[in-house]
Amino acid sequence: MTPAPHPTVPARRPRGLSRRHFALALPAALLATGCAAPRQGTGRPGDPIVLTLLTHYASGALKRALQGPVDEWNAGHDRVKVRTMAVEFTDLLTTFMVRQAAGQSADIIHPYCLWNGQLVQAGVLRPAPPEHAEEIRRGYGAAAVGSASVGGRIYGYPTEVQTYALYYNKRLLREAGVDRPPRTWRELEETAHRTTRRDRYGNTLVQGFGLSTIDDATTVGQTLALLTAAGGTFVSADGRRTAIDSPAGRAVFDLEHRLVAQGASAPGVNVYKAFPSGQVAMVVNAGWWTANLKELMGAAYRDVGVAPLPLPAAHGKRATLSTGFMLGVDTASRHPREAWEFLRWLNARKVGVTSAGKGATATRMSLLQVSAGSMTGRADDMRTLLDEGGDPNLRPFLEALAYAVPEPNGPGAQAAKSLLRKNIEALWTGQQSVDAALRGTRRQVDQEVSRAW
Repeated sequence: MTPAPHPTVPARRPRGLSRRHFALALPAALLATGCAAPRQGTGRPGDPIVLTLLTHYASGALKRALQGPVDEWNAGHDRVKVRTMAVEFTDLLTTFMVRQAAGQSADIIHPYCLWNGQLVQAGVLRPAPPEHAEEIRRGYGAAAVGSASVGGRIYGYPTEVQTYALYYNKRLLREAGVDRPPRTWRELEETAHRTTRRDRYGNTLVQGFGLSTIDDATTVGQTLALLTAAGGTFVSADGRRTAIDSPAGRAVFDLEHRLVAQGASAPGVNVYKAFPSGQVAMVVNAGWWTANLKELMGAAYRDVGVAPLPLPAAHGKRATLSTGFMLGVDTASRHPREAWEFLRWLNARKVGVTSAGKGATATRMSLLQVSAGSMTGRADDMRTLLDEGGDPNLRPFLEALAYAVPEPNGPGAQAAKSLLRKNIEALWTGQQSVDAALRGTRRQVDQEVSRAW
């Protein structure tokens, strides 16, 4: 599960730097925390192979949840052991690149799927062997497989998969005389205006619809989710140009501009604080947030509802954005066969789930994610695990696995996402018109994704 809203992460190494100079240019503290090479065994009797797994599960429930199956594996396998290493999410991409340049790569890495094209281009990710690729195709939904693929080749086992939906505060809607969440964009605007409240000085007390410049997850994530719901895409199918300057893209930018201009949205508000406090009526976000809201809100979580994304018009075809992470094997691993076997054991082999009824099974990774309030791309596992006492607010995210579209993950994806965020924020803050924001995004992103890598 994403440990925090996705920030803008340092992308590829600067142009003109060799691999050696790139490593030397990074802070010594990062090299110390991310590149300490553990002892590697030879596989001889008494000297087991030690696989290193580098992840961002550095603290809290996710760290504990991952360590459980790792300990189980280590207890049952004498020849191959697994050792976890963790850095904060904000350091993860840079750490992958630094370790590769320094010749200290981990055997198994856990990237955000947005980076996969960049990691493949840099020679970090090893393609999945045919038998593992087939296992992944059979076991996961199309969005999860797409996120774990680059150029049609699969590079790892999807772990968490996040789909986007509409969070809403039932109490705030009820107090505004609204009896159900919006199903169309027109209803979304009407509900946003009806739930917005101000004091006598004009200060916003309740934001009807949460647009926030706090991070990528709310700025770019919800914009791309709405774009997908409108039938649009951020970049073209070949990944070489932006496609947001389209009727669908214009409709999304127009919608967001109206919400801000008419006072129903206040981009300066941090929705991660305001929504749990009852100061935001609706916001688009991913499923990982449910666990955070439960912890933050306590009994008040009963006011939280989740619904599918509203569509531009009634009876439209459902679609939403999906993001996710995967576990893959580094090209520099000395033990790829053993690494892939561990990943199969963790992500594909089923174990009994006694709490879900006789004969119920799920993978260890699905159990891990659900224990931390997240999901995998295995819809069969999720149905099994959520049927018995699961949070009903996860249901819309589970159903969205069937129609979600993965975010594009070409070599320039992270840089393109950062450029899109800058233009969205300029639109929301009145620095750019809709036309200027669309033109600027097209010009800047086209330059980024079309260049030779």
